[in-house]
Amino acid sequence: MKIMASIAPSILAADFRILGDQIAQAEAGGGNRIHVDVMDGHFVPNLSIGLPVVVACRAATALPVEVHLMISAPERYLTAFAEAGGSLLIVHAEATPHAHRAVQVVRDLGLRAGLALNPGTPLDHFRPLLPDLDLALVMSVNPGFGGQRFIPRTLERLALLREWRDALNPDCEIEVDGGVNLETVRACVSAGADVLVAGSAVYNTTGTVGDNIADLQRALTDSGTTR
Repeated sequence: MKIMASIAPSILAADFRILGDQIAQAEAGGGNRIHVDVMDGHFVPNLSIGLPVVVACRAATALPVEVHLMISAPERYLTAFAEAGGSLLIVHAEATPHAHRAVQVVRDLGLRAGLALNPGTPLDHFRPLLPDLDLALVMSVNPGFGGQRFIPRTLERLALLREWRDALNPDCEIEVDGGVNLETVRACVSAGADVLVAGSAVYNTTGTVGDNIADLQRALTDSGTTR
């Protein structure tokens, strides 16, 4: 059966001078959700955005807003990001010794819960929490900066995670983040990804936001990607 993956435009690559318009273009162009990268300059070597931008995103779109918390001790801010308008909160297993507790807090807040792993973190970290997850995020670059090159070994990790997911929690989505573009989308979906985070492949100067999303979707459709 042919499967069309969800496209999650990452506003990290958007033009923040016209952020509301950039989000509206992503929604009109076929994006399925808005991905917001929150970085603290501690867990990752970059600072990005925080609560006010999540509030602005929530006001700018009817799409789900998934908040990717690339921050140390994310449990300190889960309630705040829920109140800001996040639909799904993603924490990193490496960022807290209490990942299970953080996931439970997110679910208790009435939101969808996600867990992310960096490329160098053993995939086994997913297994104990998979039954409780709504989304499992596999980083295909080292987090902190947009526009990085896709790490090929990610495909093996996606395939193995798909096996575990299908056995333990078929409702959990698998998301991939980093280096997703026209050259990598087909392999990611074939390996197991349900959701593709795309930043610079969506927000760039070579095409409109809508055209770029359509190109990603067309790359999957034209390839006859199946699983």
